[in-house]
Amino acid sequence: MAAKIDQEKCTGCGNCAEICPVEAISMENDKAKMDDDTCVDCGTCVDECPVEAISLD
Repeated sequence: MAAKIDQEKCTGCGNCAEICPVEAISMENDKAKMDDDTCVDCGTCVDECPVEAISLD
């Protein structure tokens, strides 16, 4: 199961996309977008998000 990004909370800072070790996050329309097939649930993006828009639910 991949990390989930709350599009309403996401500010489009891009921190998560920069830090993702498997490049599972891209920026689309100024918001982070998760590639569920690539995500390995490492949690790095969760810790990096300044607005807590990403969760490992």
